[in-house]
Amino acid sequence: MVYHLCHDERMAERGRDSVDHHVARWLDHWHDNPAFDPEVEGAVTRMSTLLRRLKRMDAAAFAESEISLEDYNTLHVLMVQPYPGEATPAQLAEAARVTRAAMTSRLDRLDQAGLITRETDAEDRRRVIVRPTPAGREAWERLVHDGMRREQALLAPLTSTQLKQLNVLLRTILIGLDSEPPALSSGQSDAAGSR
Repeated sequence: MVYHLCHDERMAERGRDSVDHHVARWLDHWHDNPAFDPEVEGAVTRMSTLLRRLKRMDAAAFAESEISLEDYNTLHVLMVQPYPGEATPAQLAEAARVTRAAMTSRLDRLDQAGLITRETDAEDRRRVIVRPTPAGREAWERLVHDGMRREQALLAPLTSTQLKQLNVLLRTILIGLDSEPPALSSGQSDAAGSR
C-alpha cells in the first residue's frame, strides 16, 4: 500500500509542470484575494509559454536558414494576400505590420536573393507590384512545411482527440472575444499567424 501511495504521488508530481509551481506560488501569496483565479492564471501562462517556445523553435530554425525569419514572414504575407502572389509594398507593410521603410529593406533583401520581383504597374506607373519568383515560391513552400512540422512537434504530446478538444476550447474563447464591443477588443484579427 505504501508503494502505491508513493507511486501515485510520483505520478502526480510528473503530471505537474512549471506553470503549476508558478500558480501555486501566486496562490500562496493571494490565497485570500478573490481577483486571483488560479485556473485563468494557469491557462494564460501555459498559452504564453507555448507561444514563446514556438518562437524560440522558429528562431533556431531560421538561424540556420538562407533567409531571415522577418524575410520569410514577408514572403509569407505576399503568398497569402487576397490575390496570392501579388501585392504592393504598402499592402505588404500593412499585412506584416511593419513600416514602409522596414518593408523596403526586406524587399531589397528578397530581391537580391532572387526570391521576388518588383515591377512598375503598366496601368499606373506610380504603383509597384511585388511578385514571387519560382525560387521564392519554392522557398516559401519548403519553409512553410518546415514550420508545420515544428508546430506538430510542439503539440505532439496531445492525442488526436485532445487536439480537437483544445481547438474547441480555444475557438470558444476567440468567438467570445470577437463578439465583444469594439471598445473592449483590439479591433484587429490576430488569427493570421506566420503560417
